[in-house]
Amino acid sequence: MPLTLQGARLVDACGDHPHSHITLCNTHISAIGATPPHTGTTIDASDAIIMPGFIEVHTHGGGSFNLHTNDTDEIHAYARWVPSTGTTAFLVGVVGIPHEMPLVQLRTATIAIQHGEIGAEAVGIHLEGPYINVRRRGAHEPSWMRMPSETETKQILALTAGQLALVTLAPELPQAEAMIQRLRAAGVTVSMGHTDVDYDGAYQAIALGVTHATHCFNAMPPLHHRAPGPLGAIVESPQVYGELIADGHHVHPAAMRLLFQAIGPKRTIIITDALAGAGIPNAEFVFADRTARVIDGVARLSDGTITGSVLTMDQALRNLMAWFDLTLSDAVRMMTYNPAIAARVSHRKGLLQPGYDADLAVFDTDFQLQATFCRGMLLYATDAWQARLERCIAAPSSTG
Repeated sequence: MPLTLQGARLVDACGDHPHSHITLCNTHISAIGATPPHTGTTIDASDAIIMPGFIEVHTHGGGSFNLHTNDTDEIHAYARWVPSTGTTAFLVGVVGIPHEMPLVQLRTATIAIQHGEIGAEAVGIHLEGPYINVRRRGAHEPSWMRMPSETETKQILALTAGQLALVTLAPELPQAEAMIQRLRAAGVTVSMGHTDVDYDGAYQAIALGVTHATHCFNAMPPLHHRAPGPLGAIVESPQVYGELIADGHHVHPAAMRLLFQAIGPKRTIIITDALAGAGIPNAEFVFADRTARVIDGVARLSDGTITGSVLTMDQALRNLMAWFDLTLSDAVRMMTYNPAIAARVSHRKGLLQPGYDADLAVFDTDFQLQATFCRGMLLYATDAWQARLERCIAAPSSTG
């Protein structure tokens, strides 16, 4: 039975349309426009802002759940939790392990994707390391680091069975060139990150096929007037998308504004880099066998090192709209369509268009999340929106 949300403000990367209607039929969007259909259930959404569900391409967990795990149930539990943040799709974040390749974690992620359950959709794997520079390792342990290898590249691609979507590596490492080319040939998005590469080396990596930059400003050389570093090459390369952690702790809002001005909303991808403690105030949690604690809104290891974040995507949206002079359409683009491109799912996710997956995040005018639909299924709702939906389903001919 079709479900129409009537009279809402519809916002995606293509525009901002007030007083519009969007109809969901099973798992897909069937219609949008100014005139609602005559069949199915209609819900009054005239007080709502509806946008595509957020897509997390760089996260390690949240809600007490880790994505770097050997337990598929933990990944599925995260998928059930994360719609409460407006997120409807994500990449499973895998990092390194001591002195070995993270084969068990990659296999677990692959199985979890292949046997997805109800929840946000895991649309691939993001392997952040272990092929990163120890000088820019951040919270990654030195024992996790490895050198790029043709043999290991083939092994990873075979093990992940087409589910590897994004790899973060340091392009200056020995044999990284061959790894970049092999991953690109396999359809994987390659990102430079946790890198000490200079400006010329970054340009060479981009020429080889790097189209993504992991958490810009963090774990890379700074922009300097005599040594522009990777940021200089990223800014000058229109094919490269740059991630940005939008919590105000990892990157000062003034530097965030600088990146927006340099590469624009069409090339910026908002991420959380969240850990299991995201969404849990004052949490203490374990990530890859290391204990972290949330102190004043920042996740830190015992030595004080910042490790990931506890940001959620709905809070990231509120931060963007409060701190910057952005249109809502541009903010939504950076959290939906741009990450869909990086994850290679922009043909079906990231826009409010007929035929696209019925992934919706419903907000009020204060940007407080009210409801989340994942492939047409309501997976999160406030009490008020749950009651609204129940009234309409009980009396489908009326407007709730």
